[in-house]
Amino acid sequence: MFYMHIMMAIGAIQAIEEYGLKPAEDIVVIGVDAVRGAFEAMAAGKMNVTIECNPQFGPQLVDLIEAHMAGEELPKRIAVEEDMYTMDQAEELLDSRTY
Repeated sequence: MFYMHIMMAIGAIQAIEEYGLKPAEDIVVIGVDAVRGAFEAMAAGKMNVTIECNPQFGPQLVDLIEAHMAGEELPKRIAVEEDMYTMDQAEELLDSRTY
């Protein structure tokens, strides 16, 4: 099983294929970032799962800074919305990926 950044995952997919094996079948391939390339690889049946590391939390951060500057009490832990996606979801969600 491989667990890696999408660029590493694409390289691993190529190496798996060059070795004569089928990525996502013979070897489970899991990537991090949930970027468009990961969804393309999953839609092609070459990657099993991608874990989101959402880079679009800027507006949430600005809201939190403004709340803090206004004296509001903030929780000690604030989660960024992220998810896990499987190859079964890839084709349906591919067009909605903004990064």
